[in-house]
Amino acid sequence: MNVIDNIKTQVEAVCKQTVSCADILAVAARDSVVALGGPTWTVLLGRRDSTTASKTNAENDLPPPTFDLQNLTTLFGNKQLSMTDMVALSGAHTIGQSQCRFFRDRIYNETNINTTFATSLRANCPQSGGDSSLAPLDTATPNAFDNSYYTNLMSQKGLLHSDQVLFNGGGADNTVMSFATSAATFNSAFTTAMINMGNIAPKTGTQGQIRLVCSKVNS
Repeated sequence: MNVIDNIKTQVEAVCKQTVSCADILAVAARDSVVALGGPTWTVLLGRRDSTTASKTNAENDLPPPTFDLQNLTTLFGNKQLSMTDMVALSGAHTIGQSQCRFFRDRIYNETNINTTFATSLRANCPQSGGDSSLAPLDTATPNAFDNSYYTNLMSQKGLLHSDQVLFNGGGADNTVMSFATSAATFNSAFTTAMINMGNIAPKTGTQGQIRLVCSKVNS
């Protein structure tokens, strides 16, 4: 959030209370993907910021790493996002890291995991302790936005349980294979999904407010 706050401060200096934090976040997400070699898309602007915040509501909208395919499909479907959208958005795990506590059960207890991959992860994620130890969500190209996340899944190298369920004999298998085979297909689906997600019940017009500081509502 420090990056977003810095952007907001600079924007406010030249264009006071005009550009919302919601729009800044949407543009920053797009530009971060592009900076790492991923696709670009047109970000629709005009969102306004909420006058309230709920940690509980936010967490309820985020899938935990223990979710299975049906849970994921339902959660995304409740936001009018399709299975293709869900699989494409999961591809954002081509970058980033996860703490050991979120994948420990997978590397010690699950069977649909590459044994060499699991063994390598156990070195920094013991069965007891090391909860905050980190591992890349995409071990192949952790610093590039590409489609290797899906080729990892096809080799049973998904870090989280909620990653590998996308390729485990279920209804998402064909989509994963399509994205693994064609970066262009993945990029197209990802940009569509990002636009769809960005259009989930935005506040516009006179709704909400334009926050002066992104971390708090206006006084």
